[in-house]
Amino acid sequence: MRDDQSEGKTGTHSNKTSNQNAPNRKGNQPAEKSEKRMSLPSRFQKEVHAHLSRNSQHSGAPLNMNESLSSGRGRPYNPQQVQTHIKEILGKYSNGFWVSKLPQIYKELYKQELPTEAIRDLEGWTHICTVEKTSSSNTSELLLYPAKEQNATSFPPIILSQNSPSSLVPTSNSTTEKQTCSPANQGPTLTHSASHSSKSPSSSPSPPSSPATLSSDLKLKLEELLVKYSNGLWAHALPKLFQDTYKIKLPTHVLENLHLLSDICTVDYPMPDNPKRAILYRSRCGGEEDNDCNQRKPSQSEEELSVTHEPGKRQSYQVVPPLQIPKEEYPSVLVVEATNTNGVLIRYIGEGYSQAQESMEDHMRDFYGLDQRSPAPAASPSSGQLVAVRAEEEEEILRAKVYEVMADKVKVYYVDHGFSETVCKTKVFELHERFLQLPFQATKCKLAGLEPFSQEPAVLKKFERMASGRILLAEILERGQTPLVVLYDTSQDDDVNINATCMKALQDKTLTSPLQVNSTYMNVTVGSVCSDGTLYCQLPSRGLAKLNDILEKIDTCFHSQVTSEFLVSRPFCGKRCLARYKGKWSRVEITNLHGSRVLDILFIDVGVQASVEVFELRELPRSFLHDLMSIPPQAMKCCLADLAVSVGSWTPDAVQWLREKVLNTTDCSMKVAKIDETKQCVCVHLFTDKNFHKQERSLNHQMVKSELFKQRPDVFLTSHSPAKISKPNVSSKTSTTSESSDGSPLSSSVPTKPHLRRALSGPRGVSEGNKTTSCPPETLSFPSSLLQLPPLLQLPPAGNNMDVYVSVACHPGHFVLQPWRDMYKLVVLMGEMILYYNKTEEKPLNIEKHQIYAAKVDNNWHRVLVKGVLTNGLVSVYELDYGKHELVGCAQLRPLIKEFTQLPFQGITAQLAGVKSRQWSEEASMVFRNHVEKKPLVAQLEVLQEAPQPWDRKATVFLVDTSQEERDIWVHDIMAEFADELTKEL
Repeated sequence: MRDDQSEGKTGTHSNKTSNQNAPNRKGNQPAEKSEKRMSLPSRFQKEVHAHLSRNSQHSGAPLNMNESLSSGRGRPYNPQQVQTHIKEILGKYSNGFWVSKLPQIYKELYKQELPTEAIRDLEGWTHICTVEKTSSSNTSELLLYPAKEQNATSFPPIILSQNSPSSLVPTSNSTTEKQTCSPANQGPTLTHSASHSSKSPSSSPSPPSSPATLSSDLKLKLEELLVKYSNGLWAHALPKLFQDTYKIKLPTHVLENLHLLSDICTVDYPMPDNPKRAILYRSRCGGEEDNDCNQRKPSQSEEELSVTHEPGKRQSYQVVPPLQIPKEEYPSVLVVEATNTNGVLIRYIGEGYSQAQESMEDHMRDFYGLDQRSPAPAASPSSGQLVAVRAEEEEEILRAKVYEVMADKVKVYYVDHGFSETVCKTKVFELHERFLQLPFQATKCKLAGLEPFSQEPAVLKKFERMASGRILLAEILERGQTPLVVLYDTSQDDDVNINATCMKALQDKTLTSPLQVNSTYMNVTVGSVCSDGTLYCQLPSRGLAKLNDILEKIDTCFHSQVTSEFLVSRPFCGKRCLARYKGKWSRVEITNLHGSRVLDILFIDVGVQASVEVFELRELPRSFLHDLMSIPPQAMKCCLADLAVSVGSWTPDAVQWLREKVLNTTDCSMKVAKIDETKQCVCVHLFTDKNFHKQERSLNHQMVKSELFKQRPDVFLTSHSPAKISKPNVSSKTSTTSESSDGSPLSSSVPTKPHLRRALSGPRGVSEGNKTTSCPPETLSFPSSLLQLPPLLQLPPAGNNMDVYVSVACHPGHFVLQPWRDMYKLVVLMGEMILYYNKTEEKPLNIEKHQIYAAKVDNNWHRVLVKGVLTNGLVSVYELDYGKHELVGCAQLRPLIKEFTQLPFQGITAQLAGVKSRQWSEEASMVFRNHVEKKPLVAQLEVLQEAPQPWDRKATVFLVDTSQEERDIWVHDIMAEFADELTKEL
């Protein structure tokens, strides 16, 4: 979802988890230790759940549980009985679970409360269990496993709890001391959990598959699939995926006994009320490491160890730290040059990178100045030595590495700028050790999707023209010594995917039918009709014949061969791959990602868009790759001439009439009226027969003369808009992705161009209409009053802390929080809504004010409250999970079904505690937004104001930024200080 409600993409960093039982900030001393924290990236939706899944197994060292448990003695209890019960629980949940879940599980199984003292005694029961800590000693962040000897011989590890440990966010651990900043220096203890992993017990060779066991061969095949989908795989997808991949059926008992897979994966149930919706995550091997580490080993890095030879001295070493890949998922980069797309030379832009380099070079200019005190040139520079070089302009002093030493000249490579030069020896100086602290800034990256074409002249020429010497945004797909990236040019109104554009340079234009104005074309197939009247047509051509021949061969290949190598494990926007259309494999381009498993695709040869799960995609076979990339997309964007666009979309009746006329008709004809190169659209007169000589026979003429558009006098006939429409979303995809019996999508449309930035915009005031019905008069009634609302979101008691994400911030008197603990469940829910609602046909709906619906906003489906219905066909809605106000077309609303009402609404309206209520100035509001919006924080609940409806509840909270290592930042202190400064100025 590179453009959805969180419009950019999300990474794997996390904030520290708050201690829900932390001391109240009034009158309690802070804990002796506080922990080092990692910061959460602003785009959290893309990989939040992936991070959780990678850390869903845990390990650690025994700990002193008395550090954080609250004081007080529990009532007397029978230790032997409790130990027996806990041993039984661990026999079932032998892969471990959070200690905080133990009381709930204990009560469910034995219908009695777990004694409080038993939790404190767990550490001493080493013959029963093993207690492991994360980064703090808070009992909510402890893990419980069977005793070590039991792990080696007894039950295989399983996770069947619907509250999987993966729902918590582990982060890094440190013993760094820090100062707590609060009015009385008595803030809450703000702690977090640490990442951890656990080895699953090794299992002996399995007997043939049966309801009690699985064969080793079957497990190997399943594990191979899970390796491909490191971000998790829905269990319901296994049967079809298994049969498509290995040409054999998956034993039916596997899905009914997911615990049999416990030694190769963990099982999570993100939708507790639907046990059939389970996600499988491959278990980590003991020695397996993340690919996120961007540091190289000293023996592998030229940056870390450079050898020099000094005259008359023994060999010495110049150590430079390795360059760290920026933490953000979209760092800015300067493209230096590319002679190979697998090694594009770049420099990172920003604080700690280009800014630090400029500062260092300023100091070098002073140090190596032209006055008499400046150092003398290097006596005898040697190959491989790091030096300072005075550039030819005589103004800059740059770091360089000696490549070749000649008689009176030296060839050097500028390690921060990425180019070589031959200079006089008099301009080469010894590099002082103070200038060895900054990593070399020139580094390389690899362009995703272009690996097989890394040295194609057409690709390199296109890349040189579009990217060389420019500052772009880099989406980091894979971190490593040479990160895998997608580059975007964001200088235009629409973000340009550089990788995808370079792929188009491979296309052979002779494989398409050339178009000429006033020419007529027969045997035209209309692949799709969008909600704004845009059509996608397919004309006979050499390319189409060649494409059909290749796809038939691929279909035969996939049908007869094991295809696990073709599973798509790393989707990204602009990637070309294959998906099924009408039962056959067809070319698609990924246009949008919603988290890690649900994505939007465009069938580029028919113009049909669909939302699918990643397991439905296949890689382009290498043997056909060049041919498939050389054939241009066969779907041509068209619009009906004489039907101009100004505002809004066509009426549903008009779109439906056009679809019924042209879809599934292979005998259409069209006459080209105009070719609009700027909009890449062809204006045509369309005919459903061969009477194209008679203008009155065209569909254009029939639609103009019809009564189809008099139902909506406020909406003009349009097929493309000359200006960008901010929020109605009227021309975005409204297609379905459900498949008929032959596997084809039922209806179609093409999306607006996806945008890179996914950041949520804040609430905007909208003019609400007074009508309670609209769009259009002849509508189906939706009994929204009968809709059962989700359960109320549970918040901690007053004075306790919770980890939150601030999705919207207007000013200290109004902002919206999301609880961090359930964030991944919201991502899963939205993915399910996309798959469901994009399968449903657009139907007229009677929209009522103050009722709950599902609404499509920026290519995502949200749970919304209708605030007003406007006369121009737009509806004002409030996103109940994100706190945003939006305007959408009435055609973008659907009934909210019961399955999507299980998760509480995640948006919590709040105001800041510790400051006086006032009319906040725009300057103060901006300061507040900069500190809290789109950030993970810790909230300490002061007061919760209840209300009849969940969206009317309001919390008063303190907000604490814990991303700094040195101290916690209390936001109300900042705002109070800012308000005092403004008062003084006045």
